[in-house]
Amino acid sequence: MSNIGRPADKPVVLPFTHSKTSDIPPPRPLPGVKWMPTTIRNHLVAFLGEFVGTFLFLFFAFAATQVANMIAAGGGPSLGALLYISLAFGFSLAVNVFVFYRISGGMFNPAVTLGLCLVGAVGWLRGVVVIASQILGAIAAAAVVHGLFPGPLLVRTTLSKKPASLVTTSVTRGLFIEMFLTILLVFTIFMMAVEKSRATFMAPIVIGLALFVAELAGVMFTGGSLNPARSFGPNVVLGKFDKEHWVYWVGPALGAIIAVLFYRFIKMLEYETANPGQDSDGRRLSKYADENPTGNNVEERV
Repeated sequence: MSNIGRPADKPVVLPFTHSKTSDIPPPRPLPGVKWMPTTIRNHLVAFLGEFVGTFLFLFFAFAATQVANMIAAGGGPSLGALLYISLAFGFSLAVNVFVFYRISGGMFNPAVTLGLCLVGAVGWLRGVVVIASQILGAIAAAAVVHGLFPGPLLVRTTLSKKPASLVTTSVTRGLFIEMFLTILLVFTIFMMAVEKSRATFMAPIVIGLALFVAELAGVMFTGGSLNPARSFGPNVVLGKFDKEHWVYWVGPALGAIIAVLFYRFIKMLEYETANPGQDSDGRRLSKYADENPTGNNVEERV
């Protein structure tokens, strides 16, 4: 990584040409968009980032799921297949969050976006824009996997049913499974990305691990969606919607809302003071210094 330098001043550097690299490169506006207000341009950037990021995340995850389900097509999914799918989704999310978080936030999930809008970390207009792009990205990913890989598309999320699966999952159970799985993912994002700390740089890894853990728990029963776009995209491509498809919208949405409520609750309780000095980013409430006259574990804004 040490041989990767700063980008050049000009937009494209062709072979056998020279280009200057400045400490602070000059602005490089895209021709034809100078007339756009800054707000609209920013929304456009977010739209493109979420579309491409969602596409890449789900493309690799769908591809791995396709492989695992083709291997297990003769019966219920094996433990190896479930682990493979879980690893694919978790690692694909971690990689693409790392890549796209500076562009659009790396949300890739309408339920996550809903939660971030509710806590005020993302504006509602931006939220609507990126949710639309996430859905389009999921459809595009499913369509490309369907066209590129041989065999039928095997990445839909459905509630498990005998004899294809070892167990039958009812609609009610499926709804609550999706809700609880999504709570883990969204709350992880709140604590790792919304709450800034010295560990924030590790947020993509931890978020990917959270999805991996959730997938391990839920793939057998609901397909482990946690993401309405992830479930919607393959259904659009195949033109097939089960009557319980709403579970994959309502369950994650409820999970996001509950994560928001818990996050707000612990913020109201000023959770920072319960275990002071842990992974602070340099902010600590100075009003608690009187309660700790030695100054230990009490940090001021620097």
